[in-house]
Amino acid sequence: MRVVFLSPSYPPEMQQYTRGLAEVGAQVFGVGDTPREALPRDVRPHLHDYLQVPRIMDEDDVIERVSAWLRGREIDRVLANWEPLVVLAARMRERWGVPGMSVDTVRAFRDKQLMKERVAAAGLRVPRAFRIRTTSEAREAAERIGFPVVIKPISGAGSADTYRVASSAELESALAKMGHVVEASVEEYVEGEEHTYDTICIGGAPVYENVARYLPKPLEARTHEWISPVIVTVRDLGQRKLQPGIALGRDVLRALGMGDGFTHMEWFLTPKGEAVFGEIGCRPGGAHLVDQMNYTSDVDLFREWARAVCWNAFEARTERKFNVAIVFKRAKGQGRITRIEGLEAWKRACAPYVVEDALLRPGTPRRNWKQTLLSDGHVVVRHPDWDETVRMASLAATDVTMYAE
Repeated sequence: MRVVFLSPSYPPEMQQYTRGLAEVGAQVFGVGDTPREALPRDVRPHLHDYLQVPRIMDEDDVIERVSAWLRGREIDRVLANWEPLVVLAARMRERWGVPGMSVDTVRAFRDKQLMKERVAAAGLRVPRAFRIRTTSEAREAAERIGFPVVIKPISGAGSADTYRVASSAELESALAKMGHVVEASVEEYVEGEEHTYDTICIGGAPVYENVARYLPKPLEARTHEWISPVIVTVRDLGQRKLQPGIALGRDVLRALGMGDGFTHMEWFLTPKGEAVFGEIGCRPGGAHLVDQMNYTSDVDLFREWARAVCWNAFEARTERKFNVAIVFKRAKGQGRITRIEGLEAWKRACAPYVVEDALLRPGTPRRNWKQTLLSDGHVVVRHPDWDETVRMASLAATDVTMYAE
């Protein structure tokens, strides 16, 4: 099994997927713009070969360079798990006649407006939305939908450049910040809880399913720096309140023609119990969500994803043992981390349920919280009981404080 894997070392979690591919017997031909000598030591043993390209986002150039590099060698799969590269992978598959989802199919997982149109055409509930390219189109769309609305990039990810606007003045402010965005979507704001529906699929059928809840909704967490965002994977997928969202997710996969691999969907549960589609990508969730899923079931989904896309098999047990909460922290102040208060007391109080402490340590520069959900690091706890898991996560959110100067 010869696999071209795009960007095998960046973002850093891609290194785990590279490992997974090698561990299930694939020869991994990595393609990226990271210099060969700068590849992390942990990823090098898992690469059969590697091609450095000048710009991984320059699709036409990458396709020509990789085609020349691989001339005379047969390739069985072309894969990408980083959102900006999924269309490039599909174009390569079509160019070389390699099995996998087509460009048309993948575009519906990337283009938020096309996505909603195809999901709505299947009779599923989606927010009202309009594609916009100009400020006048944005104003017209907001007037037709009615405030509040959400404005977001057509091909964005991770709530970047996404704004909830409740008035014409707020809309103008948001538009002023989005001058670099070529196309955007203005859509209905949906009240309610926000959840994920995550899968590994074989032939469009989920062989592993996950639901996680955001506390608070990502858009709110992206707006206020003082918030410590929390994501909790749900142990009990059989509870009644989640069934509309799980059913919606399965229907969305069919509507969009999903093939093999990871999917990450976001959906809303309204106060009336209605499940409303948000958006979906044909790639894994970021911000360590796959790590959380691994902790939930004590499995290695990096490897099982590789087994699914290479061999159409899934061997891990799907029993869900724990609710798993990840808490992202943001330091107060700017510059370098100077101290962390409350961490050791929290770890003692929550032992033995703390499974990760990946907070930035004193002396480390702060990250830009607007650019990454990872913020200044995270902690992870897991417990069989939902309320206890949320309680421990809430303590980390309120009682652990990081400072920078």
